[in-house]
This record gives sequence, C-alpha cells and structure tokens, in this order.
Amino acid sequence: MVGFDKQHEKLTQFDFAFAGGASGCITRATCQPLDVLKIRFQLQVEPISHKAVSKYRSIFQAVYLISREEGIKAFWKGHIPAQWLSIIYGIVQFWTFEVLSKKAYQLNLPAHTSPIVNFVCGSAAGCTATVVSFPFDVIRTRLVAQSEQKKVYEGILHAGQNICRNEGPMVLFRGLWPTVIQIGPHAGAQFMCYKIFDDLYKTFVHSTHTTLSSSLVAGSLAGLCAKTFIYPFDLAKKRLQIQGFEEGRAVFGGVHFQCKGLTDCLVRIYKVEGVPGFFKGLAPSLIKAVFTTALHFSSYEMICNLLLYARTNF
Repeated sequence: MVGFDKQHEKLTQFDFAFAGGASGCITRATCQPLDVLKIRFQLQVEPISHKAVSKYRSIFQAVYLISREEGIKAFWKGHIPAQWLSIIYGIVQFWTFEVLSKKAYQLNLPAHTSPIVNFVCGSAAGCTATVVSFPFDVIRTRLVAQSEQKKVYEGILHAGQNICRNEGPMVLFRGLWPTVIQIGPHAGAQFMCYKIFDDLYKTFVHSTHTTLSSSLVAGSLAGLCAKTFIYPFDLAKKRLQIQGFEEGRAVFGGVHFQCKGLTDCLVRIYKVEGVPGFFKGLAPSLIKAVFTTALHFSSYEMICNLLLYARTNF
C-alpha cells in the first residue's frame, strides 16, 4: 500500500492523508515515553556512564529516576504538541509520498530504479512534512526540557505565544537546517528500506500482499537502519532547539550546553564530549525507531486497507 499500486486506485488523496494522520496519532500515543527518554539523554552534556557526575546513566536508571522525581506523567511531557507534530507530519509525509510515487509510476521507469525512486520520493516527502510541522517540534522539545520545579510554559498555546513574544517567531524554526539535512536521507532510507524488506518478506513467505506481519517486520528493520545513519544530526537539532531557553530549563547533569548554529554545535559536542557525544541517547532512540517505524507503517497500511474495503463494498 505504501507507494503507488494500481490495485488501490479507488483510494483518494484524502484517504492517504487521513491514514497518514491516524497512523501518526497512534504511533505517538504509544511511543511518547521513548521520545522523552531520548531527548533527556540528548540534552545531557556529561558522559552517559555510571559515574556520579551523570544524572542519567542507563535506560532503566533514567526511567526509575524520572518516575521518582517527576512522576509517571513526565513520560508524556509535551505530548499534546507532539501529537500535533505527529498528525501533521503523518498527513503531509504519506500524502506527498503517494502523490510523488504515482507521478514516478506514470514515467514508466525501469523496475531496477524502484529503490532510488522510493528514496527520492521519501526524502522529498520527509522534508516537506518537516518544514510544515517543525514549530510543534520546537515547542515539544521546550516542554520536555523544562523543569517541573520552575515551569515557564503552561501548555502548547502558552509556549508558542511566549516564544514568539520574547524570542521572535523565527525561533520556532530554530534547528530546522540540521533537521532537513537529517530527515531527507532518513525519510528516504525509511521508505526505500521498507519497500525492500517488505518485498523480501513477501518473497520469503510466498505472498503477493502486504500483511500486518510483513509491515511490522519491514518497518522495524527500516527504522533501525535509517536512524543509525542520521543520529548525530538529530542530537544537534535537540541541542539547538533549547538555545535561549535558560530560565526554566531543567539541568540534566551539571552543565548547560551553549552553541551558535549547526557547525558550532557539532564542533562543541566533539570538543567537550568527544565522538561518543554524538550518539547520546542512541539506545532508546533505536528502540523507539524500531517500534515507531513498525507501528507507523503498519497502522498506515491497515487503515488504507480498511478504507479500500469500505470503498469497495459500500
């Protein structure tokens, strides 16, 4: 179902947009705690180790510490803007990919170019969705990063108004450049790998249709491969998004990270934290990538199948 297929011509562009938004909503509600863990590790300057100087030392220790200090609800910090982010991103990403893949199909390109076509269409879809939904990503990161003891933002609307009034509207797009650099190849690799692994799975089980099991397997492997390659840019984006937010920011360790722009951010991370600093939070991020990508693609596929069934039989 992901990508143009003549069997699914009964589905409209609205169907693809609805399925993309619904899959984003389902995925976010399920996997938000993993995102909170990833962001906390990314914002910690100190090494992630068992030394006393580190606030968060492992996934299990971080879960225990956040639960004790802030309560279970902290794992859904920033959930509302994150939901808006996921829904808008899902709508734009899948709709754009379906439109572009249909245009590519009409060009009658050779079959062996399919991986390249899926990569290019996926990259364009991911970049478009990122630009549209990015302000919600900045607000979500600020809400996750703020201290419970010294709250600056009371919610999504208050955060947006506060940022625009005190720092300017363009701050809502701070970190966009490393995100676009990251999301282009990341989204492209996701769609390309998903189609490859889905086709391999169907060949292995002698099936011609994408099923829930094939979608889950292909999605999880695609998420794992794509996330590993682009992770340093994801970390840099999070560091850039909290620049200028000093008043209510929680300190995940003893050091505040300061930088100016993407290049300066990457250089400072290397100088202060070394190469391992670029991969802080990679473990929860990979766990998240496996689950979210599998859930994102499979829920999209199943929703499209339900819509197709409804349009065919009613």
